[in-house]
Amino acid sequence: MATAALVVGGKTGVVHGPSPAVLGSIALAGGAAAVCSVSLAHTSDHVDEPGVQVTLMVWMVLSYVVTGLVAWWRRPGRFGPLMIVAGFAIFVSSLSWSNVPGLYTIGITFDLVPAVLFMHVFLAFPSGRLEWWFERALVVAGYLTAFGLQLIGMTLGAFGPDNLVAVVSEPDATETLQRVQLVVLAAVALAGIGILFVHRRSGGRPLRRSAALLVDSFALGLAMIAFLFLSAAFGLVEGDLAFETIRRATFFVIGLAPLAFLAGLLQARFLRSGVGELFIELRANPAPADLRDALARALRDPSLSLAYWLPDFGAYADLDGRPVNLPSGDDPRAVTLIKRDRTPVAALIHDPSLRDERELLDSVAAAAGITLENARLHAELSARVEELAGSRARVIEAGQRERQRLERNLHDGAQQRLVALSLELSLLHEQLDGDAAASMRIDQARGQIAISLGELRDVARGIHPAVVSGHGLAVALEELATNAPVPVRLTVDIEERLPESIEVAAYYVVCESLANVGKHARATLATIGVVRESGRVVVEVVDDGIGGADTERGSGLRGLADRVEALGGRLQVWTPGGVGTRVRAEMPCAS
Repeated sequence: MATAALVVGGKTGVVHGPSPAVLGSIALAGGAAAVCSVSLAHTSDHVDEPGVQVTLMVWMVLSYVVTGLVAWWRRPGRFGPLMIVAGFAIFVSSLSWSNVPGLYTIGITFDLVPAVLFMHVFLAFPSGRLEWWFERALVVAGYLTAFGLQLIGMTLGAFGPDNLVAVVSEPDATETLQRVQLVVLAAVALAGIGILFVHRRSGGRPLRRSAALLVDSFALGLAMIAFLFLSAAFGLVEGDLAFETIRRATFFVIGLAPLAFLAGLLQARFLRSGVGELFIELRANPAPADLRDALARALRDPSLSLAYWLPDFGAYADLDGRPVNLPSGDDPRAVTLIKRDRTPVAALIHDPSLRDERELLDSVAAAAGITLENARLHAELSARVEELAGSRARVIEAGQRERQRLERNLHDGAQQRLVALSLELSLLHEQLDGDAAASMRIDQARGQIAISLGELRDVARGIHPAVVSGHGLAVALEELATNAPVPVRLTVDIEERLPESIEVAAYYVVCESLANVGKHARATLATIGVVRESGRVVVEVVDDGIGGADTERGSGLRGLADRVEALGGRLQVWTPGGVGTRVRAEMPCAS
């Protein structure tokens, strides 16, 4: 017994197909129906050119029954049985050829039902279900028109003396009713074409070639049906021969649709044979970045994307560790989950037309299982790196806020009290103008207070450069250049204020670099440049000292690197012996 296993949206289901005995019985019944149609046509008093008529009828019966059997066997579900019903409905309508009044009446009753069944099949592709309420309403309206109005017309005496359900004879009423019936069915068919057009575009991009060909053949069949009904209702073509030619062409086109479906099945089988090539590619252990391309080629879906399950994060992510939300609701993309030992590994986000090629999806998923697990580990590592970078940025930001608070407390607290104390001593100095010894000691105390204030300001500036927050980077760097241990050439090419975190980081890069110049470089000149270019802020400090600085020892440059990298930037140091040192920091800064 054939089965189809699928995992979509986290739900797993197994759909059981028919047994060989059932398929064989239906095939024999289909053959018997075809033979019966041949017999009816050649013995009928109602059929002109029975050879052509029966050929078209058998063509349609067998194409739908045989294709429905193949579909039901290869893809268990509702679509195959629906095609089989359409094939047998054509046979039932051919009973109108019979010379037996009872069979004739049955055939006439169902004469127009196959046209609605064809539309039902076309709209239900590929699942066998009508997904939208409008589709269901349209098909119900078609069945009521094709069957219900047909019965009413038959009770009014339409279709001749062999009609066993005739109650009265109202030729004018039946003619009007039949015209209304044909017009309504033509309108239903045209509405079906519109729905097929929406189906064709609902995936966000054109359907795969085989599915597009099938939908186009469906639309052509409905267009032929609509034109046939309108021609019968309003005489759009002149002469019985012309109308009969249109009717035969319509039957031929309707019979082509199942062949297009078979072509799609053959193409799917060809695609599954390409899984062997995928195995060969995967044996080479491709890089995680190349895995998506290999799977896209195997599935013939260039829009394919991958999302990896990260159990520690409880979410899906791409290869770079960024979160991914799987399509749901109105999102036209389809999702196939891949599991190993019942544990999610990854999700394929693909064209929705692949949902009717479950065997291909299952084969590709099985082939890529181990490689996807390796790629998932890569994605998990990327997610952890990204989380670590975010954590470091948050730590530095929290430290920056705390340093700013300490600097503000020192400025508003200790510094202000020392300034107030110095003023009090000044007043006391004036009162003790006659006591030289006391005045000298007060002057010494004021000098110590001034030294303490200077040291306290230096400490506060090291904790957080308030001048940066208050006046901007350019003013703060000018102050650093003025107090630098060597002459400084300063260039700041920034027209507007930058985010405070970037300004503070740039300030510390310059401050630490100048401190190292004063301690170790033996330089005679330092050059500082700050420029904003291509969405980045670039800070460079270059000296003409002896170079050869040890960038591995000490915490100064390492702390600067942490601060710059936490902002998504990069710090580089060049210090060749004898030719000075160059420090360059680059930090992203959107315009």
